[in-house]
Order: sequence, then C-alpha cells, then structure tokens
Amino acid sequence: EAYDTIPGQTKITFLLQAIRDASAAEEIRTLAARAAASFILSNEGNTALLKHFSDLLPGILQAVNESCYRGDDSVLKSLVEIADTAPKYLRPNLEATLQLSLKLCADTNLTNMQRQLALEVIVTLSETAAAMLRKHTNIVAQSVPQMLSMMVDLEEDEEWAMADELEDDDFDSNAVAGESALDRIACGLGGKIVLPMIKQHIMQMLQNPDWKYRHAGLMALSAIGEGCHQQMEAILSEIVSFVLLFCQDPHPRVRYAACNAIGQMATDFAPTFQKKFHDKVISALLQTMEDQTNPRVQAHAAAALINFTEDCPKTLLIPYLDSLVQHLHVIMVAKLQEVHKANVVRFSLIWVGLIQKGTKLVLEQVVTSIASVADTAEEKFVPYYDLFMPSLKHIVENAVQKELRLLRGKTIECISLIGLAVGKEKFMPDASAVMQLLLKTQTDFNDLEDDDPQISYMISAWARMCKILGKEFQQYLPVVMGPLMKTASIKPEVALLDTQDMENMSEDDGWEFVNLGDQQSFGIKTAGLEEKATACQMLVCYAKELKEGFVEYTEQVVKLMVPLLKFYFHDDILHETKMTYFQYIMQFNVAAAESMPLLLECARVRGPEYLTQMWHFMCDALIKSIGTEPDSDVLSEIMHSFAKCIELMGDGCLNNEHFEELGGILKGKLEEHFKNQEVRQAKRQDEDYDEQVEETLQDEDENDVYILTKVSDILHSIFSSYREKVLPWFEQLLQLIVNLICPHRPWADRQWGLCIFDDIVEHCSPLSFKYAEYFLRPMMQSLCDTSPEVRQAAAYGVGVMAQFGGENYRPAFTEAVPLLVGVIQSADSRAKENVNATENCISAVAKVMKYRPECINVNEILPHWLSWLPLNEDKEEAVHTFNYLCDLIESNNPIVLGPDNTNLPKIFSIIADGVANESIKGEDGCSKRLANVIRQVQVSGGLWTQCVSALNETQQKAIQDLLNSA
Repeated sequence: EAYDTIPGQTKITFLLQAIRDASAAEEIRTLAARAAASFILSNEGNTALLKHFSDLLPGILQAVNESCYRGDDSVLKSLVEIADTAPKYLRPNLEATLQLSLKLCADTNLTNMQRQLALEVIVTLSETAAAMLRKHTNIVAQSVPQMLSMMVDLEEDEEWAMADELEDDDFDSNAVAGESALDRIACGLGGKIVLPMIKQHIMQMLQNPDWKYRHAGLMALSAIGEGCHQQMEAILSEIVSFVLLFCQDPHPRVRYAACNAIGQMATDFAPTFQKKFHDKVISALLQTMEDQTNPRVQAHAAAALINFTEDCPKTLLIPYLDSLVQHLHVIMVAKLQEVHKANVVRFSLIWVGLIQKGTKLVLEQVVTSIASVADTAEEKFVPYYDLFMPSLKHIVENAVQKELRLLRGKTIECISLIGLAVGKEKFMPDASAVMQLLLKTQTDFNDLEDDDPQISYMISAWARMCKILGKEFQQYLPVVMGPLMKTASIKPEVALLDTQDMENMSEDDGWEFVNLGDQQSFGIKTAGLEEKATACQMLVCYAKELKEGFVEYTEQVVKLMVPLLKFYFHDDILHETKMTYFQYIMQFNVAAAESMPLLLECARVRGPEYLTQMWHFMCDALIKSIGTEPDSDVLSEIMHSFAKCIELMGDGCLNNEHFEELGGILKGKLEEHFKNQEVRQAKRQDEDYDEQVEETLQDEDENDVYILTKVSDILHSIFSSYREKVLPWFEQLLQLIVNLICPHRPWADRQWGLCIFDDIVEHCSPLSFKYAEYFLRPMMQSLCDTSPEVRQAAAYGVGVMAQFGGENYRPAFTEAVPLLVGVIQSADSRAKENVNATENCISAVAKVMKYRPECINVNEILPHWLSWLPLNEDKEEAVHTFNYLCDLIESNNPIVLGPDNTNLPKIFSIIADGVANESIKGEDGCSKRLANVIRQVQVSGGLWTQCVSALNETQQKAIQDLLNSA
C-alpha cells in the first residue's frame, strides 16, 4: 500500500498539516479530516501503522467540532465509523473524544441528527470497546441524563389514545434515539456500571408532575432490562411495586408506558417475574384493560398480558383462568356487540365503522391474549372453548376488508392455537368448518399482496392443524403445498449501492442497508422474508408430523432446502450489521438443517434407491456447510443434523471423498477450539481486561464448547455406523482428542474428549484397546474428578469397557470399582449436580458385575448395589440396572432375594419407584420382565400381601400401572 512507502508518509504528513493549519479554510480542514478518517478505516487491522499516525486524531476531533457548527455532519459520521471499526485508535485521545461527543450531544442548538450522531459515538464505543470505555465511567455517567432528556422530547397528540393503526415510530426522533441508546449502552457496559448511574435519575423522573418525565422514566426501565438483568433482578420487587402504581396514573401515555415496562420485564425476567408477581401483575393488567376510553392503553395492557402468559408456568396461570377468560370475553364482546346486532346487509359497513372507532387494535391484542392463555393452559382451556370459538370463527368469516387483514390473521392464529391446546377430541366438531375457512383463504392466496400479514399466520395455522389432525391432514396437502412452496421459494433482492443510488432508495420500501465504507452500502430488501422463514419452518413441521405421508413432496422440498444450507453472507458483512435480514437467514439455515434427517425418514417408504439418491443430494452440501458456516448457532444445528443423517443412513453412507473432506473439517474445528482458548487467555492479559470482559470470554467459551459437543455427535454417529472400520480415518484426529483429556484442560474439554473415547470403546470393541495408552489412565483418574460431568463420562467409559471392551481391559476393573464405590458412597453423591454422575457409577458397577464378574467380589458388592437402586435421573442407565436386577431375580440369586425372599418388599419398592419416576416404561422389554417378576409373587398369597402392604399409595399405583401396561 502507498501509505507504507515514503510517498505515503508524505501524503499523511500533508493531511496532518492541513488539519492543523488554522489559516486554512474550514472546508479544507474538513476534507483533510475526512481523508484522514478514510485512511484510518482502510487500515483498521494494521495496529502498528495506526499507532504511528495517532497524531491525526486531535485534528479530526477539531474538524468534527467545527463542521458540526457549520451544519456539516460528515466528519462526525466518520468518527462514528472509527468508533465502530477501529475503536482502539481512539484510546490515546479517548477522554477528548468522549468530552467532545458529550458536548455536542448536549447542545440543543444543533440539529437532532447531529446530537444523535454525537451520542452514537459513545454508544458505539460501549459495544465495540466496552472495557476501554468502562475506565471513563465519569463521562458515561454524564451521558445518561442526555439520553433521558432525549426520551422526554415528546409531543402532545390528542389523537394518540384512539389511534387504531400503530404507525412505525419516528426513528429519527430524539425519544426513540435516546431509548435505543440506553438499551445498547446497558447491554454494552453491563448493569454493574449502568444501573447505579441511572437508578436515581429514573426515580426522580417517575415523581415528576410532567407526564413526559414519568413516561420517559418507565420507558427507560423497559430499555435497560436486558443489559441490567442481574442487577435489576436483585431489586425486582421494589421495581415492580413502583411500576404497578403507574397503571393508575392519570395520564394515558404513562399508563401505556407502565404496561410497556411490565411486558418487557415479563420477557426479560421470565419465569422469575411470573413466579414472584403473578397475583399483582395479572390484577393490574386486567384492571388497565378495562380502560374503554383509551383503546391504545387497553390494547397495550393486553399486549403486556401476552408477554406475561407466554412465559408463565401453567400451574401458576390455572388459578387465574376464570378471571382472565371473563375479562377477555367481556372486552371482545364489547368490541363486537354492534357486529352481533347487525344484519347481513349492513355488516361490512359496521366493520368499517369499527375501524374508525379505534377498536381494531384492541381486538387484535385481545385475540392474541386469548391465544396465549390457551397455549399456556392447554387442556385446562377446554371449559372455555365454546365461549370463544363462535365469535372467533365469526371474525374470520366477516373481517375481509384490507384494513382488517392483521386482525383476521391473528384470529386464524388464535383458533389454531386453541385447537392445539384443547386437543383433537374437543376440536374435531369445529375442525371441518375451520378447515373450510382456511381453505377459502388459501384459495384467495394468490391474490394476497406480498406483505399481507395473513400469509405467515395462515402458514403457521396449517402446521398446527397438521399437528391436531395428524395423518388425516394428508388430504389437504395438495391445497396447502403450492402456496407454501411459493412462499418458501421467495428470493431476496440484494444490491451493492453507492451514495447516489442510496438517495433513490428508502427503508420505507422494505430495504435495509449496511454501510461498507468508501461511500458504499450493502442493501437488502426484506419484504416477504419473514413469511419465507415461517414457510421453511412449516415444511419442517409437515415432514416431522406426517412422515411417510409427506413422501410425495420430499423431492421438491429437498431441492428447496439444500441450497438454503449455503445461504449466508461474508463474515465481514455479518459483523457490520444487526439487521433483521440476517436473523431470517439464520432461520432459513436452521430450517434447512432440521429438514434433512426428517426428509430422509419420509423418503424411506420409497425404498433404498430413492433414499440413497436423496442422501447423495444432501450430503455434499451438509459437509461443505459445516466447513463454511460462519454463525455458531447455525453451525451447531447443521452438525447435529448431519450426525442424525449418518445414524439414519448407516454404514456405507459416506464415500472416501466425504471422509477426506470431513476429516479435514473436523480437524480444523478442533484446532480452532484450541486456538480460540489461547486467544481468550491472551485477552485476559490485555490492559482493558475486567470482570465484564471475563463474562464475554465465558460466553465465547460456552459457544466453542457447544461446537465441540457437535464434533462429538458426528464422531458418535460415525463410530456407531462404521464401528472399527473407521479407526484408520480417525487417527488423523487422535492427537487432538488426546489433547482434550490432558489434566490441565478445562473440564468441558476433558468431558467431551472422554465421551469420544467412550464411543470408540463401545463401538469398536476389543480393537479400541489399541488406544488405551492414550485414554485409560486419564479415565481412571477422572472417576474422582471434581467435575461431575467428567466423572459421568469416565464412569460410562468403565461400563462400556466391561460390556464391550474385551479381555485386555480386565486389570482396569480391579482399580476402577473401588473408585466408583467411593464416589457413590460420598455424602453429597445424590445432590442435584452430582446425581447423574453417581447413577452412571452405579450402572458401571452393575456392568462390571454382569460382564466381568471374575474381576471383582460380586457377592460382597451386591448388597450395597441393591441399596443404591433405583436410578431415577439417567433413564438409559436405569434400563441397564433393572435388566441386571431381573437377571439376578430370575436366577434366584440368594443375596438379592434374601433368606426366605425377605428382600422382595425392598425389590417391590425399587420397581415401584422406577415406574413412578418413569425410569422404565410399559412398552420396553425390561418392563415386561419386571412385570413377570411381580406376577410370580402375585400368585403366592401371603408374600404378595406382605410386599404390597409395605408400599405407599403412589408405589401401589405404580405397580398396578406396570401390570396393566406390560
């Protein structure tokens, strides 16, 4: 690059002189500052170069100040870009940068846009250089009142309370900018910093006689909930008590803000919020919903109720069902009463009248509230079904005007959710009529506009109807699938635009933009993408519910879904934006991944040739996506899907090329795992390291570990399918897996490393001993590890060694069993965090006794082992232990049965507890064996009475259930 040469140095020196030259025209200094900023942005990755040219920054800051007061915000925009892209460049002059930003933000003589841009510098730094900014909390504290003062910048609007169409907020307004800034800075810096700064300001605002301040204070509480989660949770009782008072505030917009705060807290603090405050919150919201004179407030109270009920535990909601249903029904009837009185001739006119009266918004929210309550209450909603269903069907039949599309869509959603909640038996009498309503709408589907909200509601409703009707839904597929595939096939419009192009395009037209620098932006048209995402998810639903009944559509669906696996953008663009568009991309990717194993299951009925062709179409794309997908959440889904596909297809599903490519990718993932840990360790030595940075690093570590679990899933599926044949291929990964189980590695690495070796032992039988030199000693040491997850993996490994490992492992059991017994008998072995590890230890002891009895004194251990039963948490290991118990009973083992069968009451108690805890289920072979044991005792008269009388009522019922089902 020219800047690394002497001429380049000369040009930068010239820029520096131009910026500093007080005699030069201000426009010249502005242009020089913009050029300097462009240079910084172009070299943001070259730390040494930027440090060398740190002298440019004071001139840029001076140019920002001068140009703003001339009405030119171009240099200020460049400063925002530097804060976003090269924040550490600002470090030497961070205090000056923040002071300037604060000064400009506070100056009401500047335009709103300039003030918001100045605030944006501080807010952006809270996201891109949070640790650096936390060292300047004094200035951050001064910025908080500026955000709050922006939030007070509201106008009186006489029509506000009756507004029926919620127009998009004015995103250029100070109120919206202030609220957004508060939300972002709380998330960026964390609640430990932000809450103490803002708490007193909010309390003062809430006591202000001016409604605008009370409104802003409540909206501020809503905004900081996510970022200040931990700190607010500690004082939640105080906050909630205070907020609820404002549900009775004399000003409707304050009541609205109170509902907003309640709804936001119900989401941010779920389910703690619901568990602690259900009585007060439900009462306050129902009372606020009675505000007939202010539909906007009434509707927002209903919206808050939706948030509350969505995350409310069912048991907490049930006692309020009568009251909730009564209020919702009264409001719905009140809004529909004119319609109910109308005759057919006047009907459409009255619906138009409702639009004008300001009731549509209330109806939309009430209908959604009913749906949410039903969704949570499930079968407990059955008694209220007949109260609502006629009115809801009435709305769908008659709310046909364009203005009522959203209401109709929400009502369709409500009907389908109620149907799903109450179940097939209750819903079936209405199912035919509802299906006809949906079919009629579906027939008109082609006439719907792309942005018609009914589309996504219709698509979701069909999927719920599929769940309700099961196989009976198959008859409707010819009607449903055409429009569904059309929606799922929507192709997004993207464009690379320069500044001039941007002037001709607007976000109002459904475009979103990412600034790429150099006067270029990346534009994406988002219209229809939410519907596309929903449609893809519904295709997954149909495949899951209908299985072989969906086979006719598998070919067209797989051709749609496979390309979506590769549907992503370069990482640089992903990092540049939080656009909703990329959320849709992730949904496409995830739906495509989820569909792959489901489509294979559907296709099985067509025979192996068709199934193999479909798998070949998927396989390459899945493997390539694992190697290239940039988002860890999507990547984990693709890896999980790939593992399930291998399990379904089995031995022979991967050819040599697949193995070669997959081996390289998995090796890369493991190497990346270790490299990321080193990077995080280096960040802990950085001068900006603090406890908030550590929280971020812990989050990153959790993401990496989750990917490691998916590497383990893939290897598990390969070992279970290919067994020892795959060991030569595995050896390219061996040393990396060995590194995972080194004693100094984090516990999660050791856990998953051991799990991989467990799979080798389990599926590769005696040949696994070839690798014992790498894992056997770490596995023995891990039996007493401080981490229960590591203990569990090691104990499972001992169990599969006994069951599958062969003769070479025999010496290990003499060492392992005393260690296992020690873990089981430790004082806290049954504590919640330890119980799974303990149960795996109990199961491992059983497997050693069963498969390697010559290695230990079985008669000495058996009485202890019996006292450890049953296993209640690990259902898979519970089956192993119960089967071994059956072996012992059926062979009349004297230690287990006791003299004169005196242990049988204890055995009955163990079996009863296992059934009651669903550790064993009626349909499996183990249950049949246990039931036969009980039946043999049942015919013995006195012994049966003795065994049953020792059981409590729950245990007796469990025994009877077992006899009835097995």
